[in-house]
Amino acid sequence: MLNFLPSPIIACLTLLFYLCNTLLWLIPILVFSLLKALIPLPFWQKIFSYLLDQMASNWVFLNTFNQKLFTKTKISVTGLEQLKMNDWYLVISNHQSWIDILVLQRVLHGKIPFLKFFLKKELIYVPFLGLAWWALDFPFMKRYSQHFLKRNPHLKGKDIETTKKACEKFKHKPVSVMNFIEGTRFTTAKHQQQNSPFKKLLKPKAGGIGFVLQAMKGNLSKVLDVTIYYPDGDPNFFDFIAGKITRVNIVIKTQDIDESLQGDYVNDRAYKIQFQKWVNQLWLDKDQTLLELEAQANKDN
Repeated sequence: MLNFLPSPIIACLTLLFYLCNTLLWLIPILVFSLLKALIPLPFWQKIFSYLLDQMASNWVFLNTFNQKLFTKTKISVTGLEQLKMNDWYLVISNHQSWIDILVLQRVLHGKIPFLKFFLKKELIYVPFLGLAWWALDFPFMKRYSQHFLKRNPHLKGKDIETTKKACEKFKHKPVSVMNFIEGTRFTTAKHQQQNSPFKKLLKPKAGGIGFVLQAMKGNLSKVLDVTIYYPDGDPNFFDFIAGKITRVNIVIKTQDIDESLQGDYVNDRAYKIQFQKWVNQLWLDKDQTLLELEAQANKDN
């Protein structure tokens, strides 16, 4: 395509395309979000939800076209074969850069339902975006700290109730809920500060997805475990839009959410310990996968 152009020009054109594409879809999304808020009838709420999801999906499609038009980034993926658009997924992944989101959207677009993130309840008040996230059915979570609950015991369990209510709509409409369970982007400094037992990963935080599975019990059927590896080194957005990240390797593993993964993460200590062990093993396997991908990349070089 146009990837023969000098890197600075590619970066400018790619960024301009991203901005235009975002404005193209943000305006109708905001308009339909407002209509959805003003017409609280179940039939129209459902229609608006599907229309808004399609607009967001079109935004992802054009972002992917942008990447293919201007850059040489080649994404190698294994594990797409079992994915379905009509299933309910909890998607977890390692996290190195916020371009992980663009890569995940590109790879999973049309394979599973549109990716949605659990957001803090306070973010609903962000001008324009809060309304759009609400209209796109991004679930908002209200979490209380243990310290806060000790001072306000009457609120115990209210966070789960709030999240369950936010997820009611997912009973009838397939969804993919995304969570980076390291809680932050991987850097060497953070890895050393944590004294992480993993070579390529930060420590996982089981509480987030334990809380999600508890709140959405019966509504999620599969865990999608995604491992992202960048052979060209530490990724950043400017290298990505300039076409300097030429390769991305992705390994996807799918696991059914059976009874062993469902329970009361807040109050059942035995389940909590068992769930944390499962997450830790998942991360040990992911760490090994990253080491194998690195060894293969070094061999190819």
